[in-house]
Amino acid sequence: MPPHDFPLLPPGFRFGTSTASYQIEGAVAEDGRGPSIWDTFTAEPGRVVDGTTGEVACDHYHRVDEDVALMQELGTGGYRFSIAWPRIQPTGRGPANEKGLAFYDRLIDTLLEHGQQPMVTLYHWDLPQALEDDGGWLNRDTVDRFAEYAAIVGERFADRVEHWIPVNEPNVASVLGYSMGTHAPGKKLLFDFLPAAHHLLLAHGRAAIELRRAGATSIGCANNHAPIWPASDDDADVGMSKIFDALWNGMFLEPMLLGRYPADLMPLFDDVMQDGDLATIRQPLDFYGVNYYNPMKIAAADEDSEIPFDVREVIGYPTTDFGWPIVPDALREWLVMFRARFRAALPPIYITESGCSYATGPDENGVVDDQARIDYLRSHVNAVSEAITRGVDVRGYYCWSLMDNFEWAEGYTQRFGLVHVDYETLKRTRKNSFHWYADLIAAQPQHV
Repeated sequence: MPPHDFPLLPPGFRFGTSTASYQIEGAVAEDGRGPSIWDTFTAEPGRVVDGTTGEVACDHYHRVDEDVALMQELGTGGYRFSIAWPRIQPTGRGPANEKGLAFYDRLIDTLLEHGQQPMVTLYHWDLPQALEDDGGWLNRDTVDRFAEYAAIVGERFADRVEHWIPVNEPNVASVLGYSMGTHAPGKKLLFDFLPAAHHLLLAHGRAAIELRRAGATSIGCANNHAPIWPASDDDADVGMSKIFDALWNGMFLEPMLLGRYPADLMPLFDDVMQDGDLATIRQPLDFYGVNYYNPMKIAAADEDSEIPFDVREVIGYPTTDFGWPIVPDALREWLVMFRARFRAALPPIYITESGCSYATGPDENGVVDDQARIDYLRSHVNAVSEAITRGVDVRGYYCWSLMDNFEWAEGYTQRFGLVHVDYETLKRTRKNSFHWYADLIAAQPQHV
């Protein structure tokens, strides 16, 4: 494909890739790492669709050099990864585990040597199991433990890490982990999950304070956002879609940007809120990270339903192997609306995750012809480009994911990678989308 057919982004725009510790590292019992809630959750029959765990995953723990070399080959300028809290503090408290710190020391140094600026997530869902035993994110004490962990990590790495994200997707972690029970720790508390959501937001704020104290210069977030569409023009569906939008989007972005919860939700936090909490959550953000995958369609549920809304299928669009609708225009529209709504309160934006699941594997010649992923990436990078031309300050796009990995409750059944991983041999195979992404990056103005 000729270079002029690639989406072009402004000079200095950052292309990167993203991963998460439990999804790729493996080595769950090596060098002092303690068990996490995901080790516990995956050991329970029926929790993961294919019965697998992250015990080995992509074995990234032992393959750092190989994997960073892939990033350099791509030509990306940044790599978003997460630090496994149980590697640093095996029980979530107490002194740091030096072997855990040493692993990330080596990873960060290797990244920098290969032209990859680190974007570090402190919490991508692998809570030390010992803290979950004490109540996990339902327990306010976990916030204090997280602040201590952030201080340890900040002191060790702030001199070399470009960007920091305290908590990945607090909405997904709290809703799927504590309300619906489909992710670790597997609690189905319905609306009693709200303390976990508040404590994750508070942990974001406390960690930002500790990271800045340690010398960090760029701190943001990585919030999962979805445009919320009503299932019909019926007043009940429209009203319920607005409530769901407040729960999924507003409940997490408004405290970070405005220091308040959506007005309709504020009474729900009376029992968990303490003086000063919202000021702590509203730390100055140097960037706002958006994880985008798809819009969601919401209807009012039947009166006898456990929860007041139904998530309906978004029809009329192609879907990924995960069944998620592919709607790049919704990303552009969401970014434009986001800027229009928040204006001066909104810092520069990074797309901190964007990608798709397709199961395409190597053919008889070892070629992974994942044209569907190329089409997906092109259309979503185009959507970002269009948002920029509409005045939205988007500084980067981090593709999810560098390589196929352990996809939480879906195990190894969903493949998001630019690189194919054979989970038997752990062989890495560059997909056609890998080569397309490399060509996209090479075609950008800074490379001309």
